[in-house]
Amino acid sequence: MWHMVSANPSESGSLSEYGHGSRRILIVTGLSGAGKSSILRVLEDLGHEVVDNPPLNLIQALTSRAEQNLAIGIDVRSRGFEASRVLEELKRLRLLPDCSVQLLYATAEPEILLRRFTATRRRHPLVTSGTILPGIEQETALLAPLRANADLVIDTSDLPSPELRQLIETRFGSTGGEGLTVALMSFAYPSGLPREADMVFDARFLRNPHYDSALQPMTGLDEAVVQYVKSDPAYPAFFGHIQNLLELVLPRFVAEGKKYATIAIGCSGGRHRSVTIVEELARILPKTMPTGPMMVLHRELARKGLASWRWAVPPQDPSSQDTMV
Repeated sequence: MWHMVSANPSESGSLSEYGHGSRRILIVTGLSGAGKSSILRVLEDLGHEVVDNPPLNLIQALTSRAEQNLAIGIDVRSRGFEASRVLEELKRLRLLPDCSVQLLYATAEPEILLRRFTATRRRHPLVTSGTILPGIEQETALLAPLRANADLVIDTSDLPSPELRQLIETRFGSTGGEGLTVALMSFAYPSGLPREADMVFDARFLRNPHYDSALQPMTGLDEAVVQYVKSDPAYPAFFGHIQNLLELVLPRFVAEGKKYATIAIGCSGGRHRSVTIVEELARILPKTMPTGPMMVLHRELARKGLASWRWAVPPQDPSSQDTMV
């Protein structure tokens, strides 16, 4: 119940793991004050050409002329901004040959955003006078379609700037001497395969907690769901095969000099079975097969604000601090 989605070659110059002659195009968006500018600064340090807030009608021209990895910042201040138009541009960009296109979304809890705006005395782009909270709520609604379609949702509410930098560096740059960085991702098949996945495992054959009225509102982060999924007679063999395969393949990735690998587990809704398996892999793999940094990403839960990424094994060396804006 698994298949290889892509076999990304080793790094080639500044186009890390995206293939010879390929380009990475990142659209970075999110709530004001959630860290979009900080993300763009890190990407610039990693060698991306960065353009912040261009008019939407210039995106195609920018991407056609770029000769290196490109990061484009888009938010409600961008001329001609509409979430639907951004999604249309993404669809067009993904038709370009030899390009890997991803949408990053930065978010934070409203009280955190309020605190940041108060501390910096900045004006919210949707508020001309009065309190900031209505502007945050309005912006959240305007950007909701982008969050729902994001490849990576980064919640910076409790994320120090050094860890934000680590996340972006390990996800989109070279990990240097850290070895192989592994991302364990849960996802829902109806929302599409993760484009960056190196290996995908299909958990849809396992019993689905969605059809249990008591378990349906829960997720694979809840113990009752975990026990339900693990009680399926096929679960031990399925999980054991995944573990054995990863313990065989990932060390070979390391030997070949690969710096980043995404292992994706999918199910129907991305809430129960896939989340349970990813969490169990994050618990077991660091004990049986140390490789390097390991992160956990629950794509569907993050899109709904129910979870964010976290380190299962953090990078060894924290980066220098930076002020998040």
